[in-house]
Amino acid sequence: MLPPDDQLTLCFAHVAYRFSERYAQRGGKLKHFEVRSLDELEARLPEADVLLVSGMWRNHLAAKAPRLKFIQSISAGVDQYDKAVLAGAGIRLASAQGANANAVSEHAMSLILAQARLLPQARDNQVKQHWRGMIGDLTQREDELGGKILLVVGIGRIGGRLARLAKAFDMKVVGLRQDPSKGSEGADEIHGMDQLHAQLGRADIVALTCALTPETRGLMNAAAFAAMKPGATLVNVARGAVCDEAALIAALASGQVGQAALDVTTEEPLAGASPLWAMPNVFITPHTGGETRAYEGNVLDLLEANLPRLRAGEALVNQVV
Repeated sequence: MLPPDDQLTLCFAHVAYRFSERYAQRGGKLKHFEVRSLDELEARLPEADVLLVSGMWRNHLAAKAPRLKFIQSISAGVDQYDKAVLAGAGIRLASAQGANANAVSEHAMSLILAQARLLPQARDNQVKQHWRGMIGDLTQREDELGGKILLVVGIGRIGGRLARLAKAFDMKVVGLRQDPSKGSEGADEIHGMDQLHAQLGRADIVALTCALTPETRGLMNAAAFAAMKPGATLVNVARGAVCDEAALIAALASGQVGQAALDVTTEEPLAGASPLWAMPNVFITPHTGGETRAYEGNVLDLLEANLPRLRAGEALVNQVV
């Protein structure tokens, strides 16, 4: 059980996000502190009853947190947490699923538009002070989205909103999810994930919005890229490990995948030696799809919804453990 409010301490742990400041601005009354490094977290975690954290979490910390009762993950993904370790230590866990649904779906739509309208090339030309002339080769011109088929792989909150955004551009949207009976989320068609290869060949653009699970790790492998429509676009706002990166690089080099827009990579930050940096048909953003000015507030909304649920012994919003 959580201690009374006057004895409860929150720990905000992130290298950049400004949770402590935002919490105070919202009128938060609970005692709290903020750490910016793993060393700080290890040193001060014994003081915390509730922890907000994501990438800084290490599973050995559970043994160093005698007071810790609840982790509100800052991220939607929770693959970094060992659920058995947390359950054994009596620590509850909830994800931030949905907190970045608007941001990531808008980012995915931005990447689709950027690739279709050749915006990365335009920015490169601006830096070089080069005014590009008109293009006779149809394959090298900007494109329009109307009538194109978008395949959304993992059509939950993020993928569903992306589907609705794409429909505003007159695209046809095909969605994949583990259980199609849960609904289409605005897509024109919905299929099971077992139909991935069959649907890849239809799509002009493939958007990955799925969670990283044992089933989706390496989902986009050499066979999947070979099944794509030649020259199609890949957009990944899920997790880097959903793609076999070596297979992706080979498919981009051969032209089987025409272009890729990646907000995530297998190794983050992306290694300087990665061929992806220099590939002209690749557009990279540094895992910023979910980072907006509203993000801290969205996660704090989840925290404030979950604290009374913990006290009442009720199911948590986005409960994991």
